Amino acid sequence: MPESRLSTKTLLKEADGAVVRRTVLPSGLRIITESVPSMRSVTFGVWVGVGSRHETTTQAGSAHYLEHLLFKGTKTRSALDISSAIDAVGGEMNAFTSKEHTCFYARVLDSDLPLAAEIISDIITAATLRAADVDSERTVVLEEISMRDDDPGDVAYEQLFSSMYGDAHPMGRSILGTRETIESITPAAIRSFYKKQYVPSQLVVAVAGNVDHATVVKQVRRAFEGALADTAVPHRSSRRTTMLEGKRIDLARPIEQSNIIMGFPGITYADESRWALSVLNSVLGGGMSSRLFHEVREQRGLVYTVYSYISSFSDSGIVGVYAGTTPARTDSVLQVVSDVLADVAGNGITEGELTRGKGQVRGSTVLSLEDTFSRMSRIGKSELTGRAVLSLSEMVRKIDAVTTADVQELAQRLFASAAPTTVIVGPKPGSKSGTSKRVTRKN
Repeated sequence: MPESRLSTKTLLKEADGAVVRRTVLPSGLRIITESVPSMRSVTFGVWVGVGSRHETTTQAGSAHYLEHLLFKGTKTRSALDISSAIDAVGGEMNAFTSKEHTCFYARVLDSDLPLAAEIISDIITAATLRAADVDSERTVVLEEISMRDDDPGDVAYEQLFSSMYGDAHPMGRSILGTRETIESITPAAIRSFYKKQYVPSQLVVAVAGNVDHATVVKQVRRAFEGALADTAVPHRSSRRTTMLEGKRIDLARPIEQSNIIMGFPGITYADESRWALSVLNSVLGGGMSSRLFHEVREQRGLVYTVYSYISSFSDSGIVGVYAGTTPARTDSVLQVVSDVLADVAGNGITEGELTRGKGQVRGSTVLSLEDTFSRMSRIGKSELTGRAVLSLSEMVRKIDAVTTADVQELAQRLFASAAPTTVIVGPKPGSKSGTSKRVTRKN
């Protein structure tokens, strides 16, 4: 099909010269670019609409396992050929798997965009998935699981999801899978997963930096034309996500500190109150001037690390607080954190806190767009999830529009109407490291 007959739209024109355009190929594959002529780098990414929540129980860990395997070699390149090609031009290449998507990307000089596009496209469309590679990478993934299990913070985070979503819900399962599922995955099963999930309609090619949209479209069409099966959209479970709350889980580990995570049901990534949540998160635990840092560390000296965070998904979310402390101080930390959250929900925040919070969110938003990977992530994730790509001025306007009333109303909705799920990973009661009394469970 001639270039002029493709479905191409200009989505955004920024005052600084950045232009966002989107083309949809007949196969359903979407190409979105953000052209920033002032930059000398380019990030080429491919987003796939599959993550751990799209796996069955027996497939747990397949999306992440497949992410590893696609780098093991293609019909024309070995694993060494793939890595050497990017290293030779001083670029960086990586991938990651989340609950709801997978992303592969390469960041290079603008002159090396054709190479980055060719390598990443080859990985996605022509992976060999040899049985020998499946077996060798199995050990690597199992080592990654071991590394996760050795990190008490990661263990607490995983347990929080399991507790809030439930073991039976896909969102409650680990992205890495379990030892049992990884050890049982066969080459045939992983090839079947790849064939069903990596289809054009589930892919978004996102490119940001000093790029020309029409040139990118030609490169992508050449790389993807007829390479992937043009099948129907993979089945997606319509199962409703119900968030659980109010549990306390204590996991014993032979370590020095208690790693504490408190989680509350949050909001989706499309919720308009996300701007107020960003400000609330900043005020609560976004820096050394935050409420949590000041009250828990500066005033009482109970911790070295304390912060709040946001995890938002298509149909749910989590707002959490993390702290690490001596086991004997665990209950004190929990009480102070609870008091801070209750105070924000009941009394709101000050105008000074609102100003600092908005300034922090505004600054981090603007500064993130100084790098092509962040720009690529922004447009790629927005396209994959069906959200509009907002201009920088529109994002700043929405941040500036947040009021103290907005923040307090959201804090009440999050903290006053739900009991937190609390996970504590630390020393066994009675051990030399820990002296606090608690119930322990095996992970």
